Amino acid sequence: MNNKEFNIWLKKPSNCLIMGIVNTTPDSFSDGGKYNSTSKAIDFAYDLLDKGADIIDIGGESSRPGADPVSPSEEIKRISPLLNELIKNTDYPISIDTYKSSTAIYALDNGAHLINDISGMTHDEKMVNVISRYNVPVVIMHMKGTPKTMQKSPNYINVVDEICEFLADRINFAINEGVSSKNIIIDPGIGFGKTLDDNYKIIAKLNQICKLGYPVLVGPSRKSFIGKTLNEPIDGRIEGSIISAALCYKNGAKIVRVHDVEETKKGLLVVKKIIENA
Repeated sequence: MNNKEFNIWLKKPSNCLIMGIVNTTPDSFSDGGKYNSTSKAIDFAYDLLDKGADIIDIGGESSRPGADPVSPSEEIKRISPLLNELIKNTDYPISIDTYKSSTAIYALDNGAHLINDISGMTHDEKMVNVISRYNVPVVIMHMKGTPKTMQKSPNYINVVDEICEFLADRINFAINEGVSSKNIIIDPGIGFGKTLDDNYKIIAKLNQICKLGYPVLVGPSRKSFIGKTLNEPIDGRIEGSIISAALCYKNGAKIVRVHDVEETKKGLLVVKKIIENA
């Protein structure tokens, strides 16, 4: 799937892409350390594609609450073997989860199709120029603070309104800096500087964020708001993750970023049939 096909897919009203997560890190919240060897990461990525992932999102730096940043050179070192393998041997879109322009340049020079910037292009002032120059899709996400600080008493007057205001501002910034509106995807940042109830409000009112007019990506998979609700550890959150993804889809999401690809794909297929017969 090339970028043109990717954008056409997003515009279909009843479709929702599944973005499979592969973290090549030692400390990500759900799978930290599981796939930080090249062979394990490659095997896992191919497994996600076999199970129905439409996109693979490769991360080389943990964004869990409290995580410390890593250098661009370390991030590139972590992502490069998997990126090179998938670009060489698959036709699937490959996303790179980074807020560093130097990492983005490396990834795009080596065939990546999409940049997933959790900072909404606020961390690195050069990122917007990279996206404009390479003319590739970018995910602009809302996050309050940084991964190190974001869960230290986050507070909003109206969480959905504030997310919409932030995203609208960043969209205008991106377009003014030369990013094509066709390349913009937005993400409300579930779990990134949000309380438990904030995350549920985002899902319940996701259609308000969709009204901004851009494809919406959501990533509720296995996050702590599900764990706290169900009183379950990370591996016991699959049911809550599938329900959350399904409701995000029903409320307008075009991409769901998940760990449990096969189970989520089955759930979304049922939701798709319900939407088509509404």
